[in-house]
Amino acid sequence: MEKSSEKKKGFVKEFMDFLQTFGVVGLAIGFVIGVASSAVVNSLVKDLINPIVGLVLPTGNLSSLNATLTSPVSGKPSVFLYGDFISQIIYFVIIALVVFIMYKQLKRMGLTKM
Repeated sequence: MEKSSEKKKGFVKEFMDFLQTFGVVGLAIGFVIGVASSAVVNSLVKDLINPIVGLVLPTGNLSSLNATLTSPVSGKPSVFLYGDFISQIIYFVIIALVVFIMYKQLKRMGLTKM
């Protein structure tokens, strides 16, 4: 009986060491904050940047820009939503910028291992 409780303590201690060594708790917190900031940045791009860019576009919305090509074989149209693709690139750049700024701040405070 004593041996199994010793094994459990060893396992629990080993697990806690794993969490501390690899910063799993920090990673989990970062993930949750990342999901929340992702929603904010998505709203920023969708609700503010796209309509502002849309003011100078004939369609009035960046996401609605597209090109339609008709297949010469089947005669069916294919729609390429390049405006949505551009929106996703803007979204990615903003997320990458936020992550970079957060990294620089953590590094300045001495909280990163790199």
